[in-house]
Amino acid sequence: MSIRATAELDRARIAELTEREQRRLDEATPASRAMFERARNALAGGVASAYQHREPWPIYLERGKGSRVWDVDGTERIDFHNGFGSMPQGHAHPAITRAVEARLELGTHFAAPTEDAVFVAEELKRRFGLPRWRFVNSGSEATMDAIRIARAKTGREAIVKIFGSYHGHHDYVMVSIGVPYDEIGDREDYASLPYGAGIPQSVADLTIAVPFNDADAMERRIERLIEEGRPPACVIMEPAMMNLGVILPEPGYLEAVRELTKRLGVLLIFDEVKTGLVVAAGGAVERYGVTPDIVTLAKALGGGVPTGAIGGTDEAFEPVEKGEVYQVGTFNGNPLAMAAARASLSKVLTPEAYELLERLEARLLKGCEEVIERHGLPGYGVGLGAKGCVTFSPEPVVDYDSFKANQDGELADLAWLYNMNRRVYMTPGREEEWTLTVAHSEEDCDTFVAAFDELAADLTA
Repeated sequence: MSIRATAELDRARIAELTEREQRRLDEATPASRAMFERARNALAGGVASAYQHREPWPIYLERGKGSRVWDVDGTERIDFHNGFGSMPQGHAHPAITRAVEARLELGTHFAAPTEDAVFVAEELKRRFGLPRWRFVNSGSEATMDAIRIARAKTGREAIVKIFGSYHGHHDYVMVSIGVPYDEIGDREDYASLPYGAGIPQSVADLTIAVPFNDADAMERRIERLIEEGRPPACVIMEPAMMNLGVILPEPGYLEAVRELTKRLGVLLIFDEVKTGLVVAAGGAVERYGVTPDIVTLAKALGGGVPTGAIGGTDEAFEPVEKGEVYQVGTFNGNPLAMAAARASLSKVLTPEAYELLERLEARLLKGCEEVIERHGLPGYGVGLGAKGCVTFSPEPVVDYDSFKANQDGELADLAWLYNMNRRVYMTPGREEEWTLTVAHSEEDCDTFVAAFDELAADLTA
C-alpha cells in the first residue's frame, strides 16, 4: 500500500463532474423514479432499510444472475456491491438454486432440526476450529446472542467495542458508530454515543468504545473499567478489516488483543458477519491464525438466503449447553437456509473458489494502483480475499479517527456515480467496498478499473 499525490484536487471540478454524472444517472433511471414515487406511499422512505436509501431516489433492482444485476429500467451492470457483501457465490448460483428448489418440495419450515443443519455446523467447526455452533437469522441476531452468551459466562454487563465499527442494529452495539469528526473526543475516553434515536443512554453506557489498531489503548481502557468495578464481559470487534472501506489490522494487533483479553479474563468475539467465508474459507480466524472465544457469521453463509451462526469454544458455550442462556428463534436453522448454506459450503465456496477470488482481487488492486500512480491521485488500493476498495485519503487510514479526518467524501460520491454510469454496480455510501464473487471474470475487473481510470483522467485533465 502506498499513497501518491501530485497536487490537491480541484474541488470545483469535482462538483462539476458530480452534477454531470448525477444528471446522467437520473436521466437513465426513470423507472426507478416511478417506483420510488409508488413505494413511498407504503414503504417508509420508499425503502425496506435505511441503508437502501439514496437521493434523489434509490435504484430498484429486478433480477441478478452470476456477476450481473438488472435494474427496473432494464440496465445491466456488473455487480461489485453483492448485497452488502453477502454474495461471494454470485447471483442465482446453479448449485444453490437446485438445493433450494429441492428443499421447497420437501417443506420449508418445521422449527425442528434437520440433517442439513448438522452438516453446516460440522463444516463450520472444521473451517473455523471452534467446536460449538448455533444458528440465527441475521448478523444482528448473531452479535446480540454472542454478547448475551458472553455476559452469562462472565456474569458481567459492560462490553467493549471498536469505535466506528457496526455490529448490527440492536441497542447494545448501535453505539459510537457514525460520529462527526469534531465529536469523536479523546481516544482514551470515547463517549458512548447512541447511533440514532430510540436507544436509551442507560443502555449505551454499558458499551465502551476503543480505537482500532491500538491494543495498548484497549488494555488501558479495560484496566480502568476493572478498577471502576465494572469489568467488561467481552470485546467485540471486526478482525479481518474494519469496514470503513477496508482498514486492515496492523501486524501483531490481533495477537495482542487475543493475549490481553485472555490475561484480563474478557471473552473475545470476532464479528465475521461481513468477512467470514469471504476473506478465506475460515474467515479471519484462518487468515490471521487467531482464534477468538466466539465468532459470528451471517451474510455470505446463506448464499442469498437469510441466516446466521454463532460459533464458540466449549467454555464459552457452557451457559448454552447448560440451558442457562435461552438462545432461541423460531426460524433458527430454517430448512431453506440450511439447504442453501450446505450447497454453498460444499459445492461453491471450495478451495478452487478461494484461489480464483485471490487472483481476481490481485488483478483489481493492481489495476487500481496503476491508475492512482499514473494520475497522481491521493489514495491507495487495499483489499483482502474477496473484499477491497480504493481509499481516497492523503495518508493511511488505520482507525475511525484517521478515517473521519482524511476521508474524501465528495470524491467517494463521485466515484460511485462514475461506476453506476459505466455499468458497474456499487454500494451507495462513502464507507463501503467491493465484494468479488466466483462468477466475476478478469474482464469484469478490467471494466471496474476502466471506469476508475476515466474518473481519474477527468479529474486531472
